[in-house]
Amino acid sequence: MKNSNDSLGLTIATALLGAGMAFSSSIAIVGLGSGAASAQELQPRAATAKLPPVNDGLPMPGFEITPANTAIVITDPQNDFLSPDGVTWGVVGQSITENGTVENLDALFAVAERVDMPVFVSPHYYFQHDHEWHFEGTLETLMHSIGMFDRPHALSLDGFEGSGADWLESYKPYFEREEVVVTSPHKVYGPDSNDLALQLRKAGIDKVILGGMSSNLCTESHMRSLIEAGFEVMVVTDATAGAITAHYDGYAASLTNFRMIASAVDNTENTVRAIEAAFGM
Repeated sequence: MKNSNDSLGLTIATALLGAGMAFSSSIAIVGLGSGAASAQELQPRAATAKLPPVNDGLPMPGFEITPANTAIVITDPQNDFLSPDGVTWGVVGQSITENGTVENLDALFAVAERVDMPVFVSPHYYFQHDHEWHFEGTLETLMHSIGMFDRPHALSLDGFEGSGADWLESYKPYFEREEVVVTSPHKVYGPDSNDLALQLRKAGIDKVILGGMSSNLCTESHMRSLIEAGFEVMVVTDATAGAITAHYDGYAASLTNFRMIASAVDNTENTVRAIEAAFGM
């Protein structure tokens, strides 16, 4: 029998209050309604932004939220991605709107505040010297050409307030919490060029609930890098979004990789409920 402390370790795959459960090929299948899962809910389903996968032929390792060593990591919650006035809105706006990304990131910040859960924010900034690189990848070239995340200098906040590099205005109150750590900026896509992994390790964190922008670029790169560094990672699928162009869907590309690589994928609603349950709320 589990004691009360054990009950704090809840798995995204099994922690939903009142969830029904069935098993097929050693894979836990969770019904999202109350009571037993219906036949319709047990039909095979790939992961989507709003729904976790069901019987999709892949293992479901699950993700145990243990308050002592689990944190939320948010990539690039900045105006150039999330504001209609941002320089990328023309390509990311559709995905952000469909996923409810702005609201869902707010929900993650809010639940972390309610339960005193640590949040680590990995921002993206470009300083003047970054524009003098001798080579760039495809979207690096684009970001530099449109002035995305630009700041004049690493030691200056001149022009930062309200700029594309600034936080979305509605998120700013959350940054006043001591439990919110803003890392040094990453420079390409992943945390390999900043101190996120160091900050997580120094805080005793080895389990990460991941969201933010942009899904197939910084968010996916953070997932991959953190997993390679020995962290356990789940991705909140509707707390991210990607660029959609005439020929490419960045969000669809990332969703496949989230499902195939992370320990778990789930939506914001289920994740918030599991966090509250893990912290005894």
